[in-house]
Amino acid sequence: MTIRNVLIVDDSKTEIMFLSEMLKKAGYSVTSAENAEDAHRRLEAAKPDLILMDVVMPGQNGFQLTRAIARDPRFADVPIIMCTSKNQETDRVWGMRQGARDYITKPVDQAELMAKIKALG
Repeated sequence: MTIRNVLIVDDSKTEIMFLSEMLKKAGYSVTSAENAEDAHRRLEAAKPDLILMDVVMPGQNGFQLTRAIARDPRFADVPIIMCTSKNQETDRVWGMRQGARDYITKPVDQAELMAKIKALG
């Protein structure tokens, strides 16, 4: 699968801007959502090739949203990379158990993120 369209789900406008710029410079098309409700709307509008998911968000958190997306037959094939400041091994394991394909901690290293995306594509 070729990854072209990326959905960033993060409640921080700063993180969205940082990740969007990084991805756009690498040739990806980017949309964003600031919470789970917004993410569901974006998914309904256009299925992305990849989701970058924050964990700590108001309302439904990234673990819960990842689980919901991974269990939805329409989106189960969309890889999710958890992209969060939660850097404990238990958080990484829990994220993967919810359906994430990979896990990266903030601050995001561009080379590391691009390698993870390339490995999925």
